Amino acid sequence: MGLQACLLGLFALILSGKCSYSPEPDQQRTLPSGWVSLGRADPEEELSLTFALRQQNLERLSELVQVVSDPSSPQYVGGLHRFPPTSSLRQRPEPQVAGTIGIHLGVTPNVIRKRYNLTAQDVGSGTSNNSQACAQFLEQYFRDSDLAEFMRLFGGNFAHQASVARVVGQQGRGRAGIEASLDVQYLMSAGANISTWVYSSPGRHEGQEPFLQWLMLLSNESTLPHVHTVSYGDDEDSLSSAYIQRVNTELMKAATRGLTLLFASGDSGAGCWSVSGRHQFRPSFPASSPYVTTVGGTSFQNPFRITNEIVDYISGGGFSNVFPRPSYQEEAVAKFLNSSPHLPPSSYFNASGRAYPDVAALSDGYWVVSNSVPIPWVSGTSASTPVFGGLLSLINEHRILSGRPPLGFLNPRLYQQHGAGLFDVTHGCHESCLNEEVEGQGFCSGPGWDPVTGWGTPNFPALLKSLLNP
Repeated sequence: MGLQACLLGLFALILSGKCSYSPEPDQQRTLPSGWVSLGRADPEEELSLTFALRQQNLERLSELVQVVSDPSSPQYVGGLHRFPPTSSLRQRPEPQVAGTIGIHLGVTPNVIRKRYNLTAQDVGSGTSNNSQACAQFLEQYFRDSDLAEFMRLFGGNFAHQASVARVVGQQGRGRAGIEASLDVQYLMSAGANISTWVYSSPGRHEGQEPFLQWLMLLSNESTLPHVHTVSYGDDEDSLSSAYIQRVNTELMKAATRGLTLLFASGDSGAGCWSVSGRHQFRPSFPASSPYVTTVGGTSFQNPFRITNEIVDYISGGGFSNVFPRPSYQEEAVAKFLNSSPHLPPSSYFNASGRAYPDVAALSDGYWVVSNSVPIPWVSGTSASTPVFGGLLSLINEHRILSGRPPLGFLNPRLYQQHGAGLFDVTHGCHESCLNEEVEGQGFCSGPGWDPVTGWGTPNFPALLKSLLNP
């Protein structure tokens, strides 16, 4: 009998009154570490329970992620995914010159395409075995009519799809949320003309996003989109240790399978909280997981011109207090720590932790259609994340059509190539604690990798060249 059948049988016995559980006196008095008794639940209250087996052989799984995701490894395949059928690759026309200046009144798909040097031909073919997805939480839902109106207003200069191919989970019927609208509209306009799924996970875990519920959906499906973007996150310290480690294990599994998972770095800069009366920076999760690619945010140097980018002061970034620094970023992070002229006091951050973000994109001043209304100046790394994800989907399109596997877990390759194909963002700092010691300033960007904008923002033709082979 399987585990599910056993559990169902046990529940049937309990509900029938033929089976009950009475703890021993010592068990009644003792709670597990970190648990607090809140009394008996109301008989009418619905409880959502998750049963999961304790995960084993995690060290071996971590080693497997490294060998299948590291381009220098003989076992590199981008992940343990199925190889797509071989097809013919279309010739990409010559790109426009990087950094072309134009005037704009807010970020739209055409502004994104101009800044990151995409041509009208940089869209999906509509014939490949390629797909992408975003996730929505906290009762945030998109509306098909908003997506169609967004593409009518802003998608006239490139081939695109005006509807989501598949919704996995419960899609609400009420008002659309700006977050969900933003994610779908910019994933589908950056990764234009590529089949797009939306994973919808309502409800809460520990009062926050049910990330594990979403990840279990991924783990239980054999055919999945290659790129997943998530514009949600929580403070590391707001989640229980058991939960954060289990979510990280599922992220590790996804990386091993060859999925590219992108998470927003957050909109609070380095963050800030007080620990035993002293201020510290406050890292975000899942942005701090070693098994995801984390996306920070930038702004145009001139707010109304398509020019070079600088740090968006809200761009989340820093160092994990939970996860140690992974080997793939050892060189880049050590170089930053040894060369940055503007490091905050060492007591504010864990210099040996996983550092993030890994990359960045524009995060300031977007147009979004929500509940049939065009809304300007929507900002946050919730915007930069689907944009970067969509561009990676376009690169996957080229790889699939040339008989190569999708990119898979990107970070080992990204750091080995020292950010090749990205515009380096070298000006600006993000926000942090408002006190006399740091005066609201967190980390600052500089040449190469930094914990504000990672390796930088995409220059699509150069990024395509750097990630197309092998």
